[in-house]
Amino acid sequence: MSNPAIPAVLLLADGTLHHGQAFGAIGTCTGEICFNTGMTGYQEVFTDPSYFGQILIMNSAHIGNYGVKDADVESDSVKINGLIGRNLEDQYSRKMANGSLNEYLKANKIVSIEGVDTRALVAHIRTKGAMNCIISSEITDIDVLKKKLAETPNMDGLELASKVSTASSYELGNKNAELRIAVLDYGVKKNILQCMVDRGAYVKVFPAKTPLDEVKQFQPHGYFISNGPGDPAPMDYAVAAVKQILEEEKPVFGICLGHQLLALANGIPTFKMHHGHRGLNHPVKNIITGLSEITTQNHGFGVDPEAVRKADHIEITHVNLNDQSIEGIRVKGKPAFSVQYHPEATPGPHDSRYLFDQFLEMVRIHRG
Repeated sequence: MSNPAIPAVLLLADGTLHHGQAFGAIGTCTGEICFNTGMTGYQEVFTDPSYFGQILIMNSAHIGNYGVKDADVESDSVKINGLIGRNLEDQYSRKMANGSLNEYLKANKIVSIEGVDTRALVAHIRTKGAMNCIISSEITDIDVLKKKLAETPNMDGLELASKVSTASSYELGNKNAELRIAVLDYGVKKNILQCMVDRGAYVKVFPAKTPLDEVKQFQPHGYFISNGPGDPAPMDYAVAAVKQILEEEKPVFGICLGHQLLALANGIPTFKMHHGHRGLNHPVKNIITGLSEITTQNHGFGVDPEAVRKADHIEITHVNLNDQSIEGIRVKGKPAFSVQYHPEATPGPHDSRYLFDQFLEMVRIHRG
């Protein structure tokens, strides 16, 4: 607990009101409310670019109890707009930590509220669905907060990937590596890149709106379509790029937003989910092998299941065992596949990291 003398307010778009205490930076923030059920890995979650534009509820009762560490990040800054917790801890036990969660949130200017019954709040969102909200530790007038909240754009139709993409291209791995992978960065996580580098690939990461002719100058042997925030439907530039890539007949792998973009490039629409999937324990069935995987997930949009099942040129490879939503597809007759979940799993179980092996083996075979 921190700033115990400073009250904070959480207001949802449907009028639901919660009072608590300020934590982290003092101020006001808005965004779409969502929740993550993971017990650990909060720092990796906070720095995941896919959370850009969202206010996050951490459903675990205690967040911050092992502090923060410089290495435990998925991007160069905290990407959530705000944080909601039951007990946000200023004290921490991990000796190797660089500091407290409170210091970290202040340094990144993240407004937070604690003392909220997060279990009740999560149950409310699961019933009512995702919606915008506002947190403030500086404004107590509810009418003023309602006005500010009404000005917040809805996530549906919002293009955010270009806002979190790298400003300039960069490279990782051994330049003399056997395989070169071009990464279209729509909000890529560091450990996705590391998973490919660890398997011997040399990767070059390109800004979201890089012309494909410029990407081709890298002479990649395969393409990776990254995760990222926001609605994929308005990303015409990205859908066009994926369509051009598919014409090359080179291997393509997409994760999360990349999965949705691969679907859109093949005429499969996407939709906004009721409240999304975010956590470390979502069961997924691999239809090809018949085996199940426990997966890390973070998405508020999905691929239209009815349209996928009607498409003759698309094969479903993975489904969510909780709600039967589409978790993986591949394009028939082309070396292109994608998954909705996060096989790099930082944080989370490593059941699905075999997908990086499959992708790079596909690239080797195609190159050979």
